[in-house]
Amino acid sequence: MSVPAPSPRLAVRRLTLADFRCYARLRLDTDSRPVVLTGPNGAGKTNLLEALSFLAPGRGMRRASLADLARQGSGALTWGVAAVLDGPMGRVEIGTGREQGAERRAIRVDGQPAKAQMLAGLVSALWLTPAMDRLFIEGASGRRRFLDRLVLGQDEGHASRSGAYEHAMRERSRLLRAGNADGRWLGALEETMARHGAAMARARVNAVARLDHACRQGVGVFPAAHLSLAGEVEEWLSQRPDSDAAADEAEERLRAAFLRARARDAAAGAATLGPHRTDLSVRHGGKDLPAGQCSTGEQKAVLVSIVLAQARVRTEIGGQAPLLLLDEVVAHLDETRRRALFDELAGLNAQSWMTGTDDALFDGFGERAQFFRVADAMVHPQA
Repeated sequence: MSVPAPSPRLAVRRLTLADFRCYARLRLDTDSRPVVLTGPNGAGKTNLLEALSFLAPGRGMRRASLADLARQGSGALTWGVAAVLDGPMGRVEIGTGREQGAERRAIRVDGQPAKAQMLAGLVSALWLTPAMDRLFIEGASGRRRFLDRLVLGQDEGHASRSGAYEHAMRERSRLLRAGNADGRWLGALEETMARHGAAMARARVNAVARLDHACRQGVGVFPAAHLSLAGEVEEWLSQRPDSDAAADEAEERLRAAFLRARARDAAAGAATLGPHRTDLSVRHGGKDLPAGQCSTGEQKAVLVSIVLAQARVRTEIGGQAPLLLLDEVVAHLDETRRRALFDELAGLNAQSWMTGTDDALFDGFGERAQFFRVADAMVHPQA
């Protein structure tokens, strides 16, 4: 089956898997409409979304190790995910996977080796999973990852800055734990951390300001949400987020703070301050309550509202809405919200992929979506 002609909507038109999770081989051809995957638990629906998440930078939807992604029980050490994507700029082919003996996943774009940063300029992805149902009531690390995925969707340089900051932070912590570290080398690492850390914080402040404005308007029947950041560096920047002078001042303050904290960080075995400790605060606008104090259904509705607002922001700033990977989302939504969600997804300029066990929950899509049945690691189109 040939891939259809390009569409202005960002869409995966062909997905190919090799020895990935439960799939020995799979080729799935789609059009640009939202994709609905239904089937029993354990059939392989979530594995398809996880495969799609590797088309974007990062560690994927489940943050699994490369070895764990190889087909289960097969003895395979390698795996591959490839896709043909269409969009406003034309067609692109992305391939990624683990090669024999490799510790990092290989990436190819149109057949040529590429770095992960290149993916950020081609496609972004945002996902909601059942594991995120506890996002608002558990520790800050999950919210911070969600936050940085949102920021990356608005600023493709965020991943490289974050990577440089975290690498320097790990090296500094290693030297501090070892003791008797060269002060000049520590200073160079702290300079790197301060420069990239201040840039990370600035990107977060700007992205959350845009997203908070969009979230406060609400999306149809989904609740308005209020977003803010809890972090020292972000607080320094929040009053003048677009000021280069404020960014320079934040960088200098952060550098001085790292210097003062050396003894404390050596005792702790880790950096005790910096943007790696920032938290995302979310409130349910209609109830004026922290999202963590709302019901599970209300928390899910708030998350959906944030994701849809992010798609709106991306479009408004001249970008491309992200691929939305929504795993078992509709089960927590009433019929009114399900239909409202389907209306929003059908109108986005990027494709969405959804999973569920009950076909009837997706009836509101009608012909605006394409439906596939997943069973025993096989995928079949539904009429």
